[in-house]
Amino acid sequence: MIFRILTIFPDFFQGPFQHGVVANAAQSGLIEIHIHDLRNWTHDRHRTVDDRPFGGGEGMLLKPAPIFDAVESIWPERTPGQRLVLLSAQGQSFNQETARRYSDYKELFLICGRYEGVDERVAEHLADEELAIGDFVLSGGEIGAALVVDCVARLLPGVLGNEDSAIQESFSQAGLLDCPQYTRPAEYRGWKVPEVLLSGNHEQIRQWRRQAARDKTAKNRPDLLQ
Repeated sequence: MIFRILTIFPDFFQGPFQHGVVANAAQSGLIEIHIHDLRNWTHDRHRTVDDRPFGGGEGMLLKPAPIFDAVESIWPERTPGQRLVLLSAQGQSFNQETARRYSDYKELFLICGRYEGVDERVAEHLADEELAIGDFVLSGGEIGAALVVDCVARLLPGVLGNEDSAIQESFSQAGLLDCPQYTRPAEYRGWKVPEVLLSGNHEQIRQWRRQAARDKTAKNRPDLLQ
């Protein structure tokens, strides 16, 4: 799968994509990540990408022309296997189901918003959808883009060492959080691992994990059980 990111801070991604699962997947050729500097599609000596909003108001907006020019030069023709996403606080919320949907595409192009936002014509006439990573506002879309790439990449075949890892974790089974997990020692500071996990009885362990996942979800995310 190919990931593309359009940003005014290309150096931001040197850290997030040089470690862990994403780095290993890129080195193995399972994914490609291309970072595109939006300023390369400006035509003035100051490489201007923003301007004041019409009607007044605080902040600056990313101009439409550099974004349209960038996307249209990188993707001269759009295909069904490509998806263009504008990261925006005004978008639909990102979740595991969205990540699974994105993993079916051959190419995912993420536009990083910045400043007060992006000229609305990008959302209306260029992007396939707007995406927010939560009900909060960030300074820009770069953190969100890194998050989306990480979340989607680990769903791709061969990226995780154990394919079952993506099946058993939080949000992957009936909307539940993952069950509590324990490792050695079996007793630490007087706190013991549940006996069922030491029993070797796989059916009892499965049932315990299922109920423990529901209990954890009810405690931390009761909205998921609705």
